[in-house]
Amino acid sequence: MMNGSKEIYSAIYKSSTTERLFLSRTGFHGDEQADLVNHGGEDKAVCVFSHQAYPVYEDLMGRSLDPGAFGENVTVSGFGETDVYIGDTFQLGEAVVQISQPRVPCFKLGLKHQYKELPLHFQTTGLTGYYFRVLTEGYVSSEDSLTLQSREQDSLSVMEANVIMHHRKTDISSIKKLLSLSALAASWKETLSKRLAKLETT
Repeated sequence: MMNGSKEIYSAIYKSSTTERLFLSRTGFHGDEQADLVNHGGEDKAVCVFSHQAYPVYEDLMGRSLDPGAFGENVTVSGFGETDVYIGDTFQLGEAVVQISQPRVPCFKLGLKHQYKELPLHFQTTGLTGYYFRVLTEGYVSSEDSLTLQSREQDSLSVMEANVIMHHRKTDISSIKKLLSLSALAASWKETLSKRLAKLETT
């Protein structure tokens, strides 16, 4: 896709499939990421979005959206950002997956939908989706359900994590609470640790 006169490579365009796909520790076989610096890796193997959030963005942009519109690998029914927690572990088909972090929206979402403010709306609403890491590899199909297996004690919801990252940037106690979660993705721990160090020296 184009950003002005610059060509941008992206794997944000997804389409539905009825195939049974193998989910490895780095993602679904046949899927790919164009930007391996900011996307992909074991902490971000699967991007998930709740279909219940779609009406918010459909109203915002004045158009209907198909599943996968936000580049997610899996569109789920329910399991929104206030319902699920960092470290939640689920059975998904043969695979076992765990929530590692909220999704951080990038400018490519705005480019795809020709709505440049869209990433900011993701941050504002907290309806960002989230990522799974894969604990056990296996085959997954669209007919499989997502079943909660376990939840870490005293964890924070994906929505709470978003609020701390994007809106309560100087709340030291909340940052420490989020950092204490063992399942939190390494990239989030790095960002929050740097933020905390700066706050504690000023």
